[in-house]
Amino acid sequence: MNSKNVLSAIEHAEISQFNRLQDRRQFLKTSGVGLGSAAMASIAMQSDASASTSTDGLHFPAKAKRVIFLFMAGAPSQIDLFDYKPDLADQFKKPLPESITMGQRVTAMTRGQDKLVAPSMFKFARAGENGTYMSELLPHLTGIVDELCFVKSMHTDAINHDPGKTLICTGSEIPGSASMGAWLSYGLGRMNENLPDFVVLNSAFWNGDKQNVQALYSRLWGSGYLPSKHQGVSFQPSGDPVLFLSNPAGVDRENRGRMLDLVTKLNREHLAKIGDPEIQTTIAQQEMAFRMQASVPELTDMSDESKETLAMYGPEVEKSGSFARNCLLARRMIERDVRFVQLFHRGWDHHRGLPDKLRGQCMDVDQPCAALVTDLKKRGLLDDTLVVFAGEFGRTTYCQGKLTHDNYGRDHHPRCFTAWMAGGGVKPGFEYGKTDEYSYNIIENPVHVRDLNATILHQLGIDHNRLTFPYLGLDQKLTGVKESHVIKDILL
Repeated sequence: MNSKNVLSAIEHAEISQFNRLQDRRQFLKTSGVGLGSAAMASIAMQSDASASTSTDGLHFPAKAKRVIFLFMAGAPSQIDLFDYKPDLADQFKKPLPESITMGQRVTAMTRGQDKLVAPSMFKFARAGENGTYMSELLPHLTGIVDELCFVKSMHTDAINHDPGKTLICTGSEIPGSASMGAWLSYGLGRMNENLPDFVVLNSAFWNGDKQNVQALYSRLWGSGYLPSKHQGVSFQPSGDPVLFLSNPAGVDRENRGRMLDLVTKLNREHLAKIGDPEIQTTIAQQEMAFRMQASVPELTDMSDESKETLAMYGPEVEKSGSFARNCLLARRMIERDVRFVQLFHRGWDHHRGLPDKLRGQCMDVDQPCAALVTDLKKRGLLDDTLVVFAGEFGRTTYCQGKLTHDNYGRDHHPRCFTAWMAGGGVKPGFEYGKTDEYSYNIIENPVHVRDLNATILHQLGIDHNRLTFPYLGLDQKLTGVKESHVIKDILL
């Protein structure tokens, strides 16, 4: 075959793929099928490249319909918050044994330095029916510990922040993959036609470390290779909650509607000519933006919340952009059937002065997290809403920087960390996994971040191996190409 024929064949294949995608998307838009059928019809868009998909409905009975992911960017210290190691008090300033480190890699920040044990200075106490140990820094979460399921054996591949965040959010350390919320939007579709499937809330932090803070990138909530309509919509703390939501000066809603109708007509004509599914995405997003002009102001207006509810979330709920405010906003979104809400709270990267900075971070998140779980349960929403709390990795047992009993820092530690979950069909008041006496290695039931993601999909009725999308010659999926497992032992 000569080069001209090869080019013609490639062009024909590309056009055929565009048409297949468009036909299926148009079917989903107009057919009005139910949630289960829509989910598998959406998944079936890539069935030409993957024979493993099904159109018989959800892969499993779904225990959850919605997810709130509370992402603690910077990596909270598991040994100071959740993973109690009382025997370390006798190891203060002693070198971490080589039998524990086993030559494992460390960051450049602590390579070559003495690895001296830094026991947590904070008190722990048993709480709840199962006697779960909780740090004194988390009094409000301690009060609802019987609602929480702790996974104390989390681990990851990445040792630095950017690849660590990218991995847990998208399933790959390499930028460009689709985020979890985008996958859920793609696989399950929209439950509320007037709000996005996937909303992102970036929280300001008032009490913690404001100096050593990494940036957050929109790719963490991006759609990657999936159609762009599935990317997360980031809400802003001031001005329009969504950028450019208001009409320009001199343009009322009626005229804006006429403009949209004209643009939609032109886009549909263009779509009919070339069949590019991104044109359909543009049409859908413009129509959604128009509907959001009415739905978003109603969503963000807190005037109908009772004084008791506001007090439950704490005083910072009155501050726009605070974590407390965003937790309440997340509950309101869940009430309105937003599929996936992801809150990012930064400032957890404590290489120096950890005790004071960690106190501030916990003041930001402890009461709002507990209030969110309590509020969801009170309103009958917790059973089918999965709440997840995690960072990108953990912190080291050994100290970084000057070490005293009440002042120390900790480096990045991918070998073990703690996440917790609530609602959505996971076991309440339950602990899973165990680390060694140094909170350094996992000795029981290891859980990779890919396993956590597989479990979240499972609770929403999706087999992570069957939700795929053809790209670059592979059937891409949230859990990547390595083997991943659902954590069945933590499920009801």
